[in-house]
Parts: sequence; C-alpha cells; structure tokens
Amino acid sequence: MNPLIYYQAVAVMLLGLGLYALVARRTLVGMLIGVELMLNGAGLSIVAAAQLTPTDAVLGQLGALLVMGLAAAEATLVLAIVLVVSKRFGDASADAPSELKG
Repeated sequence: MNPLIYYQAVAVMLLGLGLYALVARRTLVGMLIGVELMLNGAGLSIVAAAQLTPTDAVLGQLGALLVMGLAAAEATLVLAIVLVVSKRFGDASADAPSELKG
C-alpha cells in the first residue's frame, strides 16, 4: 500500500479526535485543545501529501508553516478570551458567557 494512505489515516484520526474534543468538552481550554488537534491533522496531511507525491516538497513545508502560524495566532486569541472570561465570570466554562445580561 501507498505510505500516503497511512499518513492520511492518522491525519483523519487527529481530525476526528479534535472534533470530538471540541464537541464533548465544556471548558474553553478543552475546546482549544480540540481545535489544535484538528490543525495538527491538517498540517500532517499537507506535509505528507507534499513529500509523497510528485509536487514540490517546499510547498508542503510552507503550507505547514502557515498552519502552524494560524494555530499560534488562534491559541493566543483564545487564551486571552479565556483569561477575560475566567476573570469576569469566575470560571472558564463555555456556558458562563452564553448567559447574557438583559
């Protein structure tokens, strides 16, 4: 079998685990971990496809760097939001900010 299939299977597994963590967790940090798992699956898929197909490997590495930069920016913003939510509502659950004051 083609080794690309194994890498793609692991990437899909990371995507599934991340989606499950995003849906099942109630805390914002747990949801952040789920999104990070999904982005890691996307990065793995991009690099594996670039390395194991006739395309230029540098394009895959640049794509992975783009995904890593996106993940770092997303983690910074979400952690800042978690800090504000936990300071304002007392906990970092996703249900606390959904109750709006009228």
